[in-house]
Amino acid sequence: MGRDIFWLLSQIISLYQFVIIAGAILSWLVAFNVVNPRNEIVAGIARFAYAVTEPALRPIRRFIPAFGGVDITPIVLLLALAFLKRILFRLLVGGF
Repeated sequence: MGRDIFWLLSQIISLYQFVIIAGAILSWLVAFNVVNPRNEIVAGIARFAYAVTEPALRPIRRFIPAFGGVDITPIVLLLALAFLKRILFRLLVGGF
């Protein structure tokens, strides 16, 4: 039972990590004028990524400012989620 719960939670966390990475890449593409933010599809994806990731990134941004215009909070959040996966594995599966 613990393995099944861990698998489900791990998949949800992995999907969230994918959305964080996609949102960061999309923000770079918009910043460098590779994609047009006025495009309906691009704008929809950007709104979704922002709405899903911003509640988790906002508290981190209060403690970690941008370094020279570079926002490293997605990296911090990805590391925290990877750490959370390890803790869940130890709690639910009992491994190390």
